[in-house]
Amino acid sequence: MSLPQFTDIISLSNTEISEAIIETENELFHLRFKKATRQTFQSHEIRHTKRRLAQLKTLLTSRLENLEQKEEINK
Repeated sequence: MSLPQFTDIISLSNTEISEAIIETENELFHLRFKKATRQTFQSHEIRHTKRRLAQLKTLLTSRLENLEQKEEINK
């Protein structure tokens, strides 16, 4: 598994991004739980999951800001 790329998520819709954020947060929770209970897991998955979560949140935030700016212009 390579590092997640920003170009992979640009084509997603806002609802798909929101669903992916929930899934990624859940996955991160499970990885942290495995780490805390000393179960076997691959440590790089935490870093990749955190990065993907940040990318998803960044994209969603920028899209919502663009929508707000467009609404202000139309007023």
